[in-house]
Parts: sequence; structure tokens; C-alpha cells
Amino acid sequence: MAEVGFLGLGIMGKAMAMNLLRHGFKVTVWNRTLSRCDELVEHGASVGETPAAVIKKCKYTIAILSDPAAALSVVFDKDGILEEICGGKGYIDMSTVDADTSSKIGEAIASKGGYFLEAPVSGSKKPAEDGQLVILAAGEKALYEEALPAFDVLGKKSFFLGKVGNGAKMKLVVNMIMGSMVNAFSEGLVLADKSGLNPQTLLDVLDLGGIANPMFRMKGPTMIQNNYSPAFPLKHQQKDMRLALALGDENAVSMPVAAAANEAFKKARSVGLGDLDFSAVYEIFKVAGGST
Repeated sequence: MAEVGFLGLGIMGKAMAMNLLRHGFKVTVWNRTLSRCDELVEHGASVGETPAAVIKKCKYTIAILSDPAAALSVVFDKDGILEEICGGKGYIDMSTVDADTSSKIGEAIASKGGYFLEAPVSGSKKPAEDGQLVILAAGEKALYEEALPAFDVLGKKSFFLGKVGNGAKMKLVVNMIMGSMVNAFSEGLVLADKSGLNPQTLLDVLDLGGIANPMFRMKGPTMIQNNYSPAFPLKHQQKDMRLALALGDENAVSMPVAAAANEAFKKARSVGLGDLDFSAVYEIFKVAGGST
């Protein structure tokens, strides 16, 4: 089995790289803070000192980074991917970025003879740990097929969406819907509470109806317990709302619901909730509604 590179060991990357190791893949890892690699090394990973070193060693390399700036940095900066990518090597960016960022990276990789695939994932910490992500890939079909054994470990389903940019767009649409939903859910929980209803009973009623969904089922109980341990940090959700709204601007799509949700996430960031789970936006509605 060819050695796989893995760049970025945050909440998602660490869980994903660990899954590859557990399933017998040889993995070389890199993280900007190298000490984050230590736990992976205990499970059999090797460490690359730079992104370029990882690319040089591995046939294809996966990255999952925090935002467009980080995704561009590992490609274009000193000791970055472009210094070692060449014919026969592949780069798979699983970060959530905008389509322009993906296209810029893809063109740079292609100019060096390398193969590029964008493959953002739908799912947060628990699906990453359980290998139950949904992978939204686009770009070089041959690289997609080569990476399928890894994708089968990381996710429950992989989609190939055609040209570079389509994966990024699909992920932004999904996260825009998710961000809007958690805002409406938060409003409903506050309204129930202020109306003298038991929020737990609301969760039970919702779970038996037509709008029952895994997110409400998973987030509802922790939200009413004020537990926002980050599965998907709020600052990243707000970044995705911003990028989705920009995609709406490009396509002249009116998005008043998403715009209002983005404002709530921005307010949450401004009061120091950015590193908590995205469901912590509930706190903004509680304050506005006078709930405790």
C-alpha cells in the first residue's frame, strides 16, 4: 500500500489520519504546530518536517486546513507543496474553501505536472472519528479512483462532482443550510422556554415529526445543557456562511435567511464564542430572548 501524506491535524484531520493508520495505511503527517503529530506517531505515523517533505515522500497527500488562507499557504509558501509536486504525484485538499481558492491551487499543481482533487467533507468530529464522513470530490478522476480506498475508510459515501470548484460549492451550500437551520432551531428553543414549555419536550416532539434530523437529535440535548464542546468550531461555521454568501453574490441569488444567520454567528464570535461548537450561537438568542 502506497504511503499517504496528511497535512493538518486539527479536530478533523487528527481523527481522519488516525482512521487511516488503524486501517493499515502508512501515513506521513505534518502540522504547523509539530507537537500535534506526537499522538499519531504513537500509532505508527511518520512525521514530515514541511509540506514539501511530505509531498516528496508520498504518492499522494491529503490536507484538511482551517480556511482559504491556510490552504493557499501550504501550497505556495516556502517549503510548500509546489516545491516537490511533480508528475505522478497527487494532492487532495479536503479543506472547506471557496471555488476560486480550489481553482488557484489546482492550476498551480497542474503547472508542475501533478494531479489535484478537491474533496471537502460533510460531517464533524464524531463522523470523522467513526469514518462516516460524506466526501464531495471534484477534479482529476484518476486521482479520485486512486484515493477511493482511503475515502472508503474516511467516509460512508464519496461523490465525484466533475470539475474543480464543484466540490467547494456543494460543501458551502450544505454548510449554509446547516448554519441557517441551527439558527432557527435556537430561536425555537428560546421561544419554547420563554413560553413556559419544556425544551426537552420540544426536542422529543421534533424528533417524531417530518423535520426530525440527526443534527437536532445530536445538538439539542447538549445545547439545553449549555455544553458547546467543539465538534465544528463556530468561527469555521461563520467563515463558511461568509463564503456561501459570496457565492450567492456571484450568482445573483438572494439569501436573506443565510445573511441573517451569518450576522448571528458574527455576533457570537464578537462575544468570544468562536472556538466553541457552532451550536453556541444559541447563546446569542438566549440573551436576546432573556432566557437563562
